[in-house]
Amino acid sequence: MGLISFMKGVGENLFGSKDEETKVAQAKPEEVEPLRAGALLQKVKSLGLTYKNLTIKTAGSTVVLEGEVDKQEDAEKIALTVGNVTGVEQVDNRIRVTAPKPEAQYHTVEKGDSLSKIAGKFYGDVMKYPVIFEANKPMLKDPDLIYPGQVLRIPPLES
Repeated sequence: MGLISFMKGVGENLFGSKDEETKVAQAKPEEVEPLRAGALLQKVKSLGLTYKNLTIKTAGSTVVLEGEVDKQEDAEKIALTVGNVTGVEQVDNRIRVTAPKPEAQYHTVEKGDSLSKIAGKFYGDVMKYPVIFEANKPMLKDPDLIYPGQVLRIPPLES
């Protein structure tokens, strides 16, 4: 699957307040990285995302995912979950998929975007926005609550 880029300063803040971020920045990497990886793994678990096994490693603003899942969408959702977190700039998705399917495309939300506008761009039909909404659950809870800088999965349409 490879590398996926994210906007480092955008997303959910799992790593605490500005004061905590400053402390983290001054701490030794061998002390901080396991804590960051643990917070990301907890986020994946809290969303109930499915995996057979999963290892998350962090190195500064890069996250490396290793493990195994049954479905392509599971690997992609895990990558998006950890990538759409403040402080994450790249996700190296090395998760093996038992039954691979065509990979989704990704779209970084821009100011003025809506799911229907994105659906029009990728599918040629604004009414296909529920496909994008469903493809990004449980990270998205409402089709109207997307934000600039957020990265979304755009799965291929099924025939």
